[in-house]
Amino acid sequence: MSCIRFNTPAQREQMRAMAPSMLTAEEAAELHPAPEVTASKIARIRILAADPNPKIRESAASNHNTPIDVFETLARDTDDGVRACVARNEYAPCDVLRMLADDPSETVRGFLAINFFVPEDTMLTLAADTSATVQRLVQWKTELASA
Repeated sequence: MSCIRFNTPAQREQMRAMAPSMLTAEEAAELHPAPEVTASKIARIRILAADPNPKIRESAASNHNTPIDVFETLARDTDDGVRACVARNEYAPCDVLRMLADDPSETVRGFLAINFFVPEDTMLTLAADTSATVQRLVQWKTELASA
């Protein structure tokens, strides 16, 4: 038995007519609003940020609602993966992102280089990075932004 299906022109027309219309991102967000950020949610993020497991701390570093003081702590974490999550988080404060420009990990600096919310002075620092990979990522992002 073949798994190829042959539809008649009438069937194809009916499928097109019954297809759901696509929603814009704004319409979808309006239909499914994000829950309110509460004090208990912030408390849970703080608990995650203090967990001994670095993968759990990464979830706090990746969160859009992480408080500034927690971002600052996570930017100094001993685990490269946690710092990389801070570096690529577009909601991380600029001062926290600046802290990561001289990070010992090339991976962290690479993620920082492709974050579109990194301040210009930090991008200039990364453009002169000792790592050719980081320099290429800065160049790639610059070309992408100007395209």
